Amino acid sequence: MLLDGNNLGFQYKKNDWVFRGFNIAIQPGEIVGLVGPSGCGKTTLGRVLAGYDKPHEGRVVLHGSTPYKKGYNPIQMVFQHPEKAVNPRWKMRRMVQEGWEIDSEFLEELGIEEVWMDRWPNELSGGELQRFCVARSLGPLTKFLIADEMTTMLDAVTQAQIWHALLGRARQLQLGMLVISHDEHLVNRICHRVIHWNSSDQ
Repeated sequence: MLLDGNNLGFQYKKNDWVFRGFNIAIQPGEIVGLVGPSGCGKTTLGRVLAGYDKPHEGRVVLHGSTPYKKGYNPIQMVFQHPEKAVNPRWKMRRMVQEGWEIDSEFLEELGIEEVWMDRWPNELSGGELQRFCVARSLGPLTKFLIADEMTTMLDAVTQAQIWHALLGRARQLQLGMLVISHDEHLVNRICHRVIHWNSSDQ
């Protein structure tokens, strides 16, 4: 089930293109890194691939058809700032259950403690919240994951634990991933291939 972005273009204002003519293909089980300077359009590209924003040119196809239909989106995205991605009026147990039935083993691998499940988002640290965002994104229907600077703001121990659990689950599910990052050491270590990108190249 190939994730294919064909000739993608996105603009915020008329004639002001963030990127144009961008092509990317990710195979099931493949981990692709995307490295580029701030402001080059990496996050916008991720949002387009995940269906948060519609491209102004080109299209995104999953196994030959448009992936965004009613129900669970098979292309999930984890953002840099978890506090902006959670509903402050939901406790964490409800947040995880939004996408799938709770997998206690995976939550343990992510370092999520049972006592956190009945807390509100504002009672958790950024690292604790991000663990929940990763857990929520990896439901049984997820085929591709876009990780946008997912662990940039976290300490080294938390980063290592999250990536260890996520990469293990990706291998198990043959999950395709796009890892957006400034950290070339990280993407070179975990990715099968790396795209170095600047919007001025598009």
